[in-house]
Amino acid sequence: MTVHTFHLAELPPARTARTLLRRPSGATTPGLDHAECLALMRLGAPTVSPDRLQLRRVAMFAQWRDEDAVDRFLAGDRLGRRLAEGWHVRLEFLRRWSRLAALPDLPARAGGWDPEEPVVAVTVARMRLGEVPRFLRWGKPVERLVRDHPGTTLALAAFRPPRTIATFSVWRSVREMEEMVHGRSSVVAPDRHAAAMAERRRRDFHHEFATFRFRPVSEHGTWEGRAAIVPGRLV
Repeated sequence: MTVHTFHLAELPPARTARTLLRRPSGATTPGLDHAECLALMRLGAPTVSPDRLQLRRVAMFAQWRDEDAVDRFLAGDRLGRRLAEGWHVRLEFLRRWSRLAALPDLPARAGGWDPEEPVVAVTVARMRLGEVPRFLRWGKPVERLVRDHPGTTLALAAFRPPRTIATFSVWRSVREMEEMVHGRSSVVAPDRHAAAMAERRRRDFHHEFATFRFRPVSEHGTWEGRAAIVPGRLV
């Protein structure tokens, strides 16, 4: 059964740089369908800032054929062993908006959900480099909205030069995430995400863009001293 994972770990900068250049693939890692490896960014950080490209902190989003493949990678692969020292969550795919060429077989929807259950959202985009100034203008308010939202337990962004950007957020409930998306949250300027999506539809920032919704299945390790980042009773 297909499983997705999202990993966070601290690595030496040189190792992060090598990982960004030569990420794992199905040819090197049995059971891996696709992986996105990125350096972390702090949501809402200034454009020119060390927090905008953190080479000591790496994220990996991946699709696997089964959980055995995940376990083999974390136990036997050089990068996998370093990721195993950090934190990761295993995910059940529920829904996507738009599509990534690298993940062509995911259906638009794979199941239902309770509006009060926790949920994980992942976005992956390939930027149009000429649209970066526009993207930053519209995107930074959304970054701050998600980062500071009372419904998130973890929210971050990550980047792989020159054009791949990803966001990852853990939400206490589907309901709170959907309220944020549609501008109905009880926060200051709740319509920031809805406004940015309207601007993207007017003129796209990206060559490719997809948002994925997942049910968290199990959580492993710690991140920045935190465990139990995902609400509820997980492994």
